[in-house]
Amino acid sequence: MDTALTRSQLVAWRAAIFTIFFATGLGFASWASRLPAVKTALGIDDVGIGVLLFVSGAASILGLSIANVVVARWGARRGMIGTILAFGLGVIVTGYGVQFAQSFTVAAVGLALMGLGMASTDVMMNVEAAAVEQSFGKTLMPLFHAFFSLGTVAGAGIGIAMAGWQVGVAWHLWGAGVLVLAAGFVALVYVPSRDIVHDDEATGPTRRERMRELLAVWRDPRTYAIGAIMLGMAFAEGSANDWLTIAVVDGHDETEATGAIALTVFSVAMTLFRILGGPIVDRIGRVWALRVLAVTAAVGLVLFILAPSMPVAFMGIALWGAGASLGFPLGMSAAADDPAKAAASVSAAATIGYLAFLCGPPVLGWISEQIGILSTLWIIVGLIVMSGLASGAAKPLAGSKVGAGHH
Repeated sequence: MDTALTRSQLVAWRAAIFTIFFATGLGFASWASRLPAVKTALGIDDVGIGVLLFVSGAASILGLSIANVVVARWGARRGMIGTILAFGLGVIVTGYGVQFAQSFTVAAVGLALMGLGMASTDVMMNVEAAAVEQSFGKTLMPLFHAFFSLGTVAGAGIGIAMAGWQVGVAWHLWGAGVLVLAAGFVALVYVPSRDIVHDDEATGPTRRERMRELLAVWRDPRTYAIGAIMLGMAFAEGSANDWLTIAVVDGHDETEATGAIALTVFSVAMTLFRILGGPIVDRIGRVWALRVLAVTAAVGLVLFILAPSMPVAFMGIALWGAGASLGFPLGMSAAADDPAKAAASVSAAATIGYLAFLCGPPVLGWISEQIGILSTLWIIVGLIVMSGLASGAAKPLAGSKVGAGHH
């Protein structure tokens, strides 16, 4: 049953969801940072790595699909008990498969568990974050996503250290997996049961009513308009994470080190704007923030594509990262405007956004084989423009306490 929470309970709830975002980012980056060692230990080539990534991606899509049903059936808080367990165990099994079993199959099973657990946790932690944001009455979603980014930075940094010290993949991933499980389960202690995220079966809607809610949001045009905002910005973010280094090396004929610096510039710009974004949105409003940032991202990407020199390209990368920073979290925020539909709407919005993250990079890779990587990035410019044009859909609904702005 929903009861008014004290200020200290609200702060603990917020800190708990920050922790889950951070731990998820750290767990994911721990695996990603050890890919060269995984390749060597399993004796596979790039095609083999591609198969492992495909297994993880396919399991992630399955995780997105079941997350909506889990939230409707058990609620976000109880659902995360299972999904965080799957994610943490997946990290641990992957480490065992790579170093001790030296089995491609065992590693693939671990990655499937990781993908399933991470994608479904992603949906549920965003449902909780949206509920926290509405309870505080101010824009917090960008800050939650900044904690995920900080987690990936921490995970990558630890991964670099582990590789440098020649620590085995298993010992590294076991440590990361245990950390994810410990942080996740301790954090969940401080997450209250709330009707808004379907935690309370006694007083909330019946399971059949919850499933009807889940299906009803897919018939709401606003779901697809918010999905368009998130789709464009998910492509803008995902394409940088997967293709920016290659675009610098193959498109601008620079070194791999320069490509790594470029990705760092993008990540820092994005994380910084996610940290600063909330107060800006509360000042100018969600819709205007999205419009301004869509223009910023589009201008930055065009600058990068056409750059006559690397200093100009770096300026473009910084604008691209800053502009792409808030589309995804503010789409989540907009989906949560109606408390009665919050869990179902955020689940739907998250599904659209994460499908773009998972399916976008392979599609872009195929297109770039035909026309070149820099030419392919013009498609992303078009998607960013689409996102900007759809921004009006994020206008806060009547009664929402978040995102209207104070002019």
